Amino acid sequence: MGIPVLALCIFLLPQIATEAIEQVKMGSELAYIVFSVLFLMYLSAIPFYIALYQALRLLSYIDQNLAFSDLSVKSLKKIKKCAITISGFYVVNLPFVYIIAEWDDAPGLILIGMVIIGASMVIAVFAAVLQRLLQEAIHIKSENDLTV
Repeated sequence: MGIPVLALCIFLLPQIATEAIEQVKMGSELAYIVFSVLFLMYLSAIPFYIALYQALRLLSYIDQNLAFSDLSVKSLKKIKKCAITISGFYVVNLPFVYIIAEWDDAPGLILIGMVIIGASMVIAVFAAVLQRLLQEAIHIKSENDLTV
């Protein structure tokens, strides 16, 4: 999952940046908006990779039979926070994308931004539900361990 995002950050986004630099040389003010969008896209890659790493840690906890532990709850909490952060970045980014879409007459750009926000929020809600269920399971397990 990380390879397509890394490829996007290495190949596509710098190409867009070089085209925006050419537009700055020609006197276009829209290029500065493109730079802000690109900056927020690069910035959103950081919580994405943090969440991906936490997902790998969570899978390793499950593999080590530590699924019902506080470590798993902490990993889910970090995944939830990263997903909310990514959504926040793209909510901030959406007005800039709207300006670019109006200028280029491409309303599909706004839809793509909203899909990213929606997907991140779905992941955040799913991680929150799993975190709560896991906390309850750990609580029930600790009560059962005390009664035996």
